[in-house]
Amino acid sequence: MEKSKYIIRIIFVIAIIMFGKFFLSSSMLFFRLLVGVGLGYALTRAAMGFAGSVNRAYNTGSTKLIKVLMWMFLGTAAVNIAFLYNVEASSYGLWINQINLGLILGGLLFGFGMTFSACCASGVLTDLVTGLPRAGITLLFFGMGVFLGFPLQKTASWITDSWFTTETGAKLSGGVYLPDLFKWDGLNGYLGAILLTALFAGIIAYIAKKYEEKRVMKNTYIGVESEKEQYKIYPEDIKKEFKLLSKSTYEIIFVRPWTMRTGAIAITSLFALLMGVTKMGWGASTPYGFWFGKLLLTLGVPVESLVEFTGKSSKVFTMAFFSHPINTQNFGIILGTFIYFILAGTFFKVFKSELKITFKDGALFALGGLAMGFGTRLSNGCNVGALYTPIANFSLSGWIFLVFLILGGIFGNKIAAKIKG
Repeated sequence: MEKSKYIIRIIFVIAIIMFGKFFLSSSMLFFRLLVGVGLGYALTRAAMGFAGSVNRAYNTGSTKLIKVLMWMFLGTAAVNIAFLYNVEASSYGLWINQINLGLILGGLLFGFGMTFSACCASGVLTDLVTGLPRAGITLLFFGMGVFLGFPLQKTASWITDSWFTTETGAKLSGGVYLPDLFKWDGLNGYLGAILLTALFAGIIAYIAKKYEEKRVMKNTYIGVESEKEQYKIYPEDIKKEFKLLSKSTYEIIFVRPWTMRTGAIAITSLFALLMGVTKMGWGASTPYGFWFGKLLLTLGVPVESLVEFTGKSSKVFTMAFFSHPINTQNFGIILGTFIYFILAGTFFKVFKSELKITFKDGALFALGGLAMGFGTRLSNGCNVGALYTPIANFSLSGWIFLVFLILGGIFGNKIAAKIKG
């Protein structure tokens, strides 16, 4: 009976994915869906989220996630050299973001907001499965923040203009492309750029390590339950012989949590696939503003008013949802989370775990979503569009965003602690 239950789960998941193949209008959209599924699956099974990097450290003392993210950023940047070396970098859709007041304020706002919603732009998608009320409220107000920020993002010089720029940055949207600073290094600037990226990652990881040690010394280190589960040792693995068609094998392949290191390797691989196939990195947040516009359109707001306010094409508000590649990829992230819990047999338990919230909680989730959404327009991206992808693309802006994201997260956690008592 148990074996048939496992087989049914696997067949159900395969059927869901194959439905996407026949439902979507192109192979590229199907590719985007599969990448999204992979990202959602990896983020969920490895219990990783960009928001947790600050929140976990502040609330529990654990900086394991921050350190893993630093090495993931470095590893992804190293892999990207394979695509960018000996080609015109501007031929790729690199995220060399502007360095300006908008980047700083956007980082502060985003860090502040993710404190109250306990998620970020990608995390809100995975959390639609694990914490629907929290994630649903966050996503609605996140979209509102993005929508309200569209006009400012388009017209404000302190968002559109960069204080510093380099040759390649000038060919794109502005900003500093690290290889431009090391053209003399013998490897078209990439040797210097990857060494500088390693230095930045190492500094952050070292600070995180010392912070965790300080929390341990002060007896304020709590730790994270999911991290303990990830590194749990299973004695039965040593005692039992390997059997392909067995419960233990199924649990190893589909159920047991991945370590964050495994998750980071999976995400890095998926990012590399995106770069190779689409010539672009990972983005998530801009479509949330389009979704909010679609909601307004449904409520009777004329599309002309949406276009006039946002400066966007009417197409983004009227096109079919699954015609947009990032919409499809974002949906895939939700689907990937769903697939993991279906295969693990814990979907209903997890789904029901956060269904009850208070009005006060809802208000804080709304505040978090609004702050994050509006912040993405100031910084031209979220935790993937202003942090991960720019760092992987050798943009100095990603490291600056990270610093102010952390500062915003610390401030937000201090305020949240006072509000929650």
